[in-house]
Amino acid sequence: MKSFTLQATCTTTNARATTLVLGHGPLETPVFMPVGTAGSVKGLTTSTLEAEPQNNQIILANTYHLALRPGPELLGEIGGLHKFMGWDRNILTDSGGFQMVSLLALAKITEEGVTFQSPVDGTQMLLTPEESMRVQNNIGSDIMMALDDVVSSVTVDDARFLEATHRTLRWIDRCIAAHARPNEQCLFGITQGGLDVSPGGLRDICLTGMLKRDAHLPGYAIGGLAGGESKDHFWRVVLHGCQRLPINKPRYLMGVGYPLDLIVCTALGVDMYDCVYPTRTARFGTALVPKGTLKLRNLSCKVDMNPIDATCQCSTCHTHTRSSLNYLFSENTTLAGQLLTVHNVAYMMQLVRRMRKAVVENKYPTFVINFLQVQFVGKEVPCWVVEALMAVGIDLTKEKELVLEVRTKEAAEAAEAAEAAEAAEAAVVAVAAVAAVAAVAADPNEPPAKRQKDSHS
Repeated sequence: MKSFTLQATCTTTNARATTLVLGHGPLETPVFMPVGTAGSVKGLTTSTLEAEPQNNQIILANTYHLALRPGPELLGEIGGLHKFMGWDRNILTDSGGFQMVSLLALAKITEEGVTFQSPVDGTQMLLTPEESMRVQNNIGSDIMMALDDVVSSVTVDDARFLEATHRTLRWIDRCIAAHARPNEQCLFGITQGGLDVSPGGLRDICLTGMLKRDAHLPGYAIGGLAGGESKDHFWRVVLHGCQRLPINKPRYLMGVGYPLDLIVCTALGVDMYDCVYPTRTARFGTALVPKGTLKLRNLSCKVDMNPIDATCQCSTCHTHTRSSLNYLFSENTTLAGQLLTVHNVAYMMQLVRRMRKAVVENKYPTFVINFLQVQFVGKEVPCWVVEALMAVGIDLTKEKELVLEVRTKEAAEAAEAAEAAEAAEAAVVAVAAVAAVAAVAADPNEPPAKRQKDSHS
């Protein structure tokens, strides 16, 4: 990373506006990164991504899928993914770790790495920390993610979370050692630890370990979320991570892309996001609009001559009506998904730019309240949103125009009981962690978790 500048911080919340200068230009945050898993964002050309109001400064690609096809050797020979796809702006590559969850049935995880059975032709591929770095070095991404041991957030196996937390720290050392282009490509560490944010718990263990390697890591990600966990757990893990991660480095929340999540998590202190949601939902006919979503396949759109969103500056909203898009979707045309993908990406980019402007002008709390007033007309603002924003200084109970979801006495008692149970479990895990550290001290070459069975499938 050539530079990282903190332009502005909200005086009420943890929201901030920063600029990273990377190998292919500046990256202003808060930022949403469209997902181009295999080297392209479905339905969009690179010129469309560059055009206003999209003006994407960065996209995301996936190491695992690019390693399968077209392969790291070809990408290395031609000078990297930028040249291969005709994109001269920034690229972030995931390490392939997420596929440990999404392709778990096809994966076997050991201390060496993860062995995948290709969903394409059934062949075996061993992805180690060293191989992930080699592939990403050949891809030439501006930001490359460390290979981590990812566990689904809804897993109930505490021993598996303990194993993955410590393995993630061992693997980050292997990634740092194998990274061949540290002056050209930024390596981000990924914090894991499940939903355990108790003092000295798994999230703390992983964060402490990552911060010991801070000199080698230009940025950090909060991983292991967006996998079906409750929103109450979700926001607490995000806040916990942001409170401990360095102020002078970017914070990336992996796999998160719902507009409401961006609004709340930016208040908690996150800078960067990615998700397939805006592009995938477009292909099914759902548009992102200020009030939430608009299903263009619905009969109500058949004779509606309005644009998707009258406030949107995208080319689709300038040239097509809801009625015409309804017809294109009813005919199952490829064009329908392409047009709506343009709009949804434009919506996300216009949203994060308004968020950034609000932070710079020190008006982020007002921006959040205005967003909620539009999004939740006639609907209750969820409890988790109210509580998350309260934790960073935005008190929605004072806003008379908002209807807030209220926890029943029974629900509150259940939540307290669940927290007590989690605290008890965390204490057990902490004891196990101490034992693991002691074991490492006795034999540093032996993995601390599950020595007798060093795999998970």
